[in-house]
Formats: sequence, C-alpha cells, structure tokens
Amino acid sequence: MKRILKYLFNSIFPALIVAGAASCTKGSDPIVFKDGIFPDTVVALSGINSEFDDYNVDLNTLNNLVPVVFSSNRGSSGGQFDLVQAGLAYTFNQTTGEFILQFEMTNDPFLLQLLTKTNTTGNDFGPYRLYSPVDGYEYMIVSSVNDQGNLDFRYTRNLPYFGSSIPEVTGPFPATRLNSPSDDAYFCFNTSQDTAYYTTDADGDFDIYMTKKEPSVTVDQWLKSAYETPLLVDVINSDNNDKCPYIYKRFMVFASDRPGGFGGFDLYYSVSRNGRWGAPVNMGPYINSASDEYRPVLTGDENFSNMFMVFSSNRPGGKGGFDLYFAGVNLN
Repeated sequence: MKRILKYLFNSIFPALIVAGAASCTKGSDPIVFKDGIFPDTVVALSGINSEFDDYNVDLNTLNNLVPVVFSSNRGSSGGQFDLVQAGLAYTFNQTTGEFILQFEMTNDPFLLQLLTKTNTTGNDFGPYRLYSPVDGYEYMIVSSVNDQGNLDFRYTRNLPYFGSSIPEVTGPFPATRLNSPSDDAYFCFNTSQDTAYYTTDADGDFDIYMTKKEPSVTVDQWLKSAYETPLLVDVINSDNNDKCPYIYKRFMVFASDRPGGFGGFDLYYSVSRNGRWGAPVNMGPYINSASDEYRPVLTGDENFSNMFMVFSSNRPGGKGGFDLYFAGVNLN
C-alpha cells in the first residue's frame, strides 16, 4: 500500500494535531493501517534550520508533540554555539497512510528559562534531558567549554513542567562525577538509568565510555559525587573517533569516522542482547552520505511500528553548515 509523505511548514501545532485526530474517526474512513509508519525518507527540518550550524539535538516526546533543544551558532552569525528551542509535530492518517510532519522555532516560557540558565559565554553542546523516577525531578545535562578550553558536563534540575505553572530551574552545577581534564561530551543513560555513556578524548581520539550509577541514588547525588574513571566500551569503539552515543530501549546509535563508511562521520547502531552490545552496523546509504552525519537521537511512539531519528549533517542541499534531518528507521 502506497504511503504518502507530506510536509507542512510554519503553521500551528494544535491545528495539525486536531486534523490528525479527525482523520481517524469511524464512518467513511476505514482503518487500513493499524499502526503509524515513520517514512524512511530523510527530510531536512527546514523550519528549524538556518544558514549556520544547527546540530546536537535533544528530544522530549509528548505524544506527537516533540519539544526540541539543539545547539546553533546562528545567534552569533557562525561564532559561538548556544542552545535554542524548537518543536516537531506529526500525525499519521490510518486510512490513506499520509504522514504529516511539522517543525518550527518556538518560544516556550519554560524552555526559555531553562536555556537562559544553561547557556554560557562559551560553546554549549550535546543537550540531554531526562526524568528521574528516583526523586521526581527533570534534568538537563550539557557540555560547555570550561576556563581551560575543554568540554565539561554541567546540569540543571527542575520539577516537571505541567500546564501553565513554570517550575524553577536550579543550577547549572558541575558534574564532578564525569568531568576529567579532557573533553567530556554527549552524555546519555540507558533505559533503566543505571549506566551512563558518554564521549571523551582522554586517550587521544574520541571514544565511547560507560560508568555505573546505583539505581537508588538520585541523579543529583550521583553527578555531584567524586570522579570515577569510566570503562571503555570495547565492542563499540574503533581506532578512529567514536562519538555521540544515544540509547533508546536496546539500541545505541552513534557517530564514527572509522574506515568503511560512506565519507566523513557516518551513523552506526548497536543492539544490546543479554546485557552485551553487539558489533556496530553502519546505517547505510539512505541515512549516511559522503559528508558528515552527527549526533543521532533515536526515539519512538507506541502507536507507530518503527522508530524515528533526528540527526545532523553538512550534506549538500541544506541551508548551510550542519542542518537537522528527520528519518524513520527500522533496526534489528
């Protein structure tokens, strides 16, 4: 059955959501597709991208409305990288198979407070937001350039944001548990939040490392604790640069400039089976290009049969520099 892909630019999110709900009503529109399908066509997020570098996206999925935080140097005309906000929304018509994707810059008051707290006078990269069920707080972990010119982790903390009540954001605090004299960046947790993964160049090239967290310890307590040397994830890493790990369920996606790719940095994935990561797999030519692909973020929706990924690339055809792209993916 043919699936139709349609893109709407610079319109109102609620209108898109209502239109999608209306298309699923009973009557003359029978359900042909039980589950939604994220199309595997790579799409530039034109309503978000600029002529400058836009990358390092983070997603928080709320049904089919996805608040987005990412790094961009648009505010300094190509100089300093700061965190900015945007949004994605999507619907899938179960009768026609039409997928509608919408994306635009936003001005959410809570995210405005969060980013005002987080942005520094230097470069800020790799935002990662999470909710911790241990203490009921939300966290955002970011890598920022320190006084020595290296990347260090910092984090903020706040109660969940519901309705019109905007919670106070505290921080940023240094993540002493993770920071070393080297460049430390691109933090993520596994699904159970008992193992963290991140990138550091402590041994020269960038590699992906892991470190454990006791399940009963709050994220705040853990990040403030004394530094502990992380463990190299041997099966993932190569003799080249391996960066930007991101975990969704049993899948890790990351970027690497190892030999055998399609050019520059490519995106790879690994599958965890029986507690062990499998050999990395190149995501292929429908995702990768002869240019650089960077900082993939993978997520899903219980009403869809596959997952989707947002990543950065400086491939031809964008607005300039690195742009953000969207694609549906099937990993196994």
